[in-house]
This record gives sequence, C-alpha cells and structure tokens, in this order.
Amino acid sequence: MDAETMRLNRFLAESTGLSRREADEKITAGQVLVNGKKAVLGQQIEPEADNILLGGEPVESVVKFTTVMLNKPAGYVSSRNGQGRSTVYELLPEKYAELKTVGRLDQDSSGLLLLSNDGGFTHQMTHPKFAKVKVYEVKLDKPLEPLHQQMIADLGIELADGHSKLGLEKLDDSRKFWRATMHEGRNRQIRRTFKALGYAVEALHRTHFGPYILGDLESGAFHEV
Repeated sequence: MDAETMRLNRFLAESTGLSRREADEKITAGQVLVNGKKAVLGQQIEPEADNILLGGEPVESVVKFTTVMLNKPAGYVSSRNGQGRSTVYELLPEKYAELKTVGRLDQDSSGLLLLSNDGGFTHQMTHPKFAKVKVYEVKLDKPLEPLHQQMIADLGIELADGHSKLGLEKLDDSRKFWRATMHEGRNRQIRRTFKALGYAVEALHRTHFGPYILGDLESGAFHEV
C-alpha cells in the first residue's frame, strides 16, 4: 500500500490551528522545515513518517486517518444526500459520518465500498493513472453468446465515453453468471458494456478493489481497514 500523504499546508492547519493561508505564509517565509529542508508551497508530506518543524519546534500530527470497508447492499446510494433514497451512511455509526466514499457503486449494485477521510489514499485508489483492479460478479438476464464474450474480452466495445474492455470468467454453465475484471471505472461501465450488445445486468456485486477483498463480510456489515 502506498504511504498516506497530504498537503503540508493542510497538515499544519489541522495540527496547529493556523489557517491554510497562514500556513502557506509560514512556508513562504522559510519557517517550515520538512526532514531538515525548507518546505515549498504545495508540498506533499507523509504525516506519520516526515519530521516537520515550524519555527524550530516539532509539529505533531493530530490527524487520524480512518478507512472503512462496507459490504453495500443493493438499493443504497453512495452519497450523503439520497434525495429521498436510502444512503450508505444509514448503515454506519455517526462517528463515520464525515468519511467520503472512495469511488462509488451505483444504487442497484452491491459489494465492496471503501469510505475514508484520507485524501491521499482516495487519490491513489481512484485516479485512472494508478489503474486499480476491480472485480465484480455479474448476473445477466440471458446467456452470453460466445461471440459477444470474445467481443467484450478481446476486442472491447465502443461506448459513448470511450472504449470498454473487460476480463471475463464464466462462473457456471448457464453463461449468465460471470466474473468481470476491469482497470478503470467509468459511470455504469459494466452495465453499459453489456447493454450495448443487448443484455441487461440483473445483479452487479464488487468483490475486489485494488488490494482490498470483500471476503465473507456480510451484506450491510463493515469494518475498519
């Protein structure tokens, strides 16, 4: 796992009570050292590893990063404002209310959903350049034709927002249940990929996200990671 990072001015603000603007002024004035070197504006630091001095005095981190894995049931939206719909925050204790979802699962999908207050972690998990692998179990409304399997897995399908190519593994002989692997995560990409060939996804369940595995976590249950 990549080290947890954050912007230096945010670290100073949360650890000392300075505003971020005041923190930037201290950095510009040369009053902040990171591992013995003068800090620069916009610098990223590792709060748990780097030695930060402000005016010659060490700054101790008061930031506690929290990340939660939730087995999201279908029917819940991955946002705080459900606009009348149930949200994943209803499944979590109040102490996790400020966590933000790390990517999303649409309302009709279930499975592994991460929530965190660590912006660096969220960036590492969701930015396309890091290409985190995601694995889903997919149930189709009808058997997938071998030709269509080849088109999705080998050639890819052209969607309105670009090319979509999925790794596919048959889960049983009905050809309706599949394991789909992807390295990106555009909005409803798996559903739209199958829809382009005339199939409806009846169930979509995420089991893996980067190094995280849902395992036997029950639907609606969660734990810190």
